Amino acid sequence: MRPRVVITGMGAITPLGTGLEVFWSALVAGRSGIRTIQSFDAGAFRTRIAGEVPDFEPTDYIEKKEARRMDRYAQFAVAGAGMAIKDAGIELDGLRRERAGVVIGSGIGGMHTFEEQARVLFERGPDRVSPFFVPMMIGNMAAGQIALTYGLCGPNVTVVTACASGNHAIGDAFKVIQRGDADVIITGGTEASITPLALAGFCAMKATSVRNDSPEQASRPFDAQRDGFVMSEGCGILVLESLEHALQRGAPRIYAEVIGYGTSCDAYHITAPDPEGLGAVRSMQAALRDAAVEPDEVDYVNAHGTSTSLNDRVETLALKSVFGPAASKLAVSSTKSMTGHLLGAAGGLEAVICALVLQRGVIPPTINYEHPDPECDLDYVPNIAREARVRVCLSNAFGFGGHNATLVFRRYEDGDR
Repeated sequence: MRPRVVITGMGAITPLGTGLEVFWSALVAGRSGIRTIQSFDAGAFRTRIAGEVPDFEPTDYIEKKEARRMDRYAQFAVAGAGMAIKDAGIELDGLRRERAGVVIGSGIGGMHTFEEQARVLFERGPDRVSPFFVPMMIGNMAAGQIALTYGLCGPNVTVVTACASGNHAIGDAFKVIQRGDADVIITGGTEASITPLALAGFCAMKATSVRNDSPEQASRPFDAQRDGFVMSEGCGILVLESLEHALQRGAPRIYAEVIGYGTSCDAYHITAPDPEGLGAVRSMQAALRDAAVEPDEVDYVNAHGTSTSLNDRVETLALKSVFGPAASKLAVSSTKSMTGHLLGAAGGLEAVICALVLQRGVIPPTINYEHPDPECDLDYVPNIAREARVRVCLSNAFGFGGHNATLVFRRYEDGDR
């Protein structure tokens, strides 16, 4: 029998604020974290808005010397992991370090460092490039820094599958514990790519919203007047552990159980989804099979829901294909309407949301839903959070390259063994 895997701790650094309770309060209140970009002058850009984290000071969590040697995306990850470990009540001194690992997803890695050091090279020459350039920039360093900071010597893996990275990381962590290769895994996603070059790239693709005069209304998944996604940054980090390990050490709480993981590839286009949603369908069906859950047992879906015309229509089509008649009874919301799109960190943060939905019985809304789209006709929990006893929920993440990853979570009841 495979070990059961539960979520016992979580950390969140988001455009809606830092820390679980600050984040959750804003989310269920339907607040937007999207604002005019403050970190650089975006006046010349087609899109001038983003979901920047407003209140993160790395030295609140990381020793100053070490923080200076980390890109912002790794600072988020190390700080988020610290929050999650503390939340889980894990005493590091008593942990079997070789049985505790890290699996983190990031779509881009150290983009701030890459741009800064490229500028140094072109303006001041190769001798002025920092010796910390490579170890700060490379995509595996968030996972490496978490392990270094907290002394975790078990499996350590980085997942890079664009906007599906966070979901793939959590799914892979789930499987590592199920295989018996670790008792505890720190997992989730981190991203910090609101930089001039990254924004210019997305603007060139015309993938981002241009509602620059009304940033709080810019991310509007499933609304007929949606015009693109909004870049965001932050992290969502979770402590996964086997149920047996959590109970033996007396974990202070269990938020939820991870019960299914499915993945697929569209093999269709570098950026566009399969127009029939076939890859998304295969991912969701694989996750439900893995969870041994029938479609009509799912109460809530945290949609990928990016606010692009194509994604939201195709995801709706895929949900109808997977859930059939049960689709009309599903509550489906896109929390990107409030957080924006955290790219490789999105799946991590949305897993945090799913765990809180199951624990607290409140479904966050899809805000800015004002104009129904005939091709997006499910229950998107429009504009106002909803109280509901959710037993099983599903979270989708789809990335450039056709990467798809779906997670299934179940409510954990006290005494449920």
